[in-house]
Amino acid sequence: MVETFRGQPCIRLHAGNGDTALVALHGAQVLSWVAAGRERLYLSPKAVFDGQAAIRGGIPLCFPQFNQRGPLPKHGFARNLAWRTDSAQAGEGVTRLSLHLTDDERSRVWWPQAFAVRLDVVLSEGQLQVECAVRNTGAVAWDFTIALHSYLHVDDIAQARLQGLDGCARWDAVADVRSVQQGPIGFAGEYDSVFASASAPLQLHDGTHRLEVAQSPTMGQTVVWNPGAALCARLADMPPEGHAHMLCVEAAQIDTPVHLAPGASWTGWQRLRA
Repeated sequence: MVETFRGQPCIRLHAGNGDTALVALHGAQVLSWVAAGRERLYLSPKAVFDGQAAIRGGIPLCFPQFNQRGPLPKHGFARNLAWRTDSAQAGEGVTRLSLHLTDDERSRVWWPQAFAVRLDVVLSEGQLQVECAVRNTGAVAWDFTIALHSYLHVDDIAQARLQGLDGCARWDAVADVRSVQQGPIGFAGEYDSVFASASAPLQLHDGTHRLEVAQSPTMGQTVVWNPGAALCARLADMPPEGHAHMLCVEAAQIDTPVHLAPGASWTGWQRLRA
């Protein structure tokens, strides 16, 4: 059932144990995931909900371009457009919401390609999975990059630790340095790195809380980002202390763009488990 959240139409999903997820039609963006009575995603209290701007927080979809790696607006346009609901199904402890976006006059302002994107939000007890399927519906091939830009809630970023990327290739975007990750990741100040994805799920430790983060093999990179205090203070849609309560751990395919021939499809996912 569609409800209104901060003036925007949203759909709330329920699991049998009381877990919930809230999905905005704007951007097909997951805004909230409550598992075991605790909010697991970060949504900025200063996020803009005008039906046009990107919403700061939750799980935005970056498509068909990640960041400023190309000629399109930063992170593409999928997060700025209203999506359509395909179906919402519940059964055997699992609730699945499917939404879609296809090319039209809005998307062609930025990008001339013919495409269809389906995003499935799958809620079960203690688990949230976001699945994305991209199909080339046109007559010419094209490339894209993509990321599920998940904002995870933490009580205190200074105490948070992310494990599981040990031994993975790392590009530190702040210092523009390439290396190999050694040990768990802690956070003090701005952090922005792109890792080769790990074969096993990551573990985010947040005080006594733990969150498992996994992604599909088709997502070849993991992006880890926290703006730190100085950059956060310059973001108009973030409170000054917002950086202390969030960490982005993103499933991404950005270093090598996905090439889709006419009629071809690609799928990728990220799974969060409390």
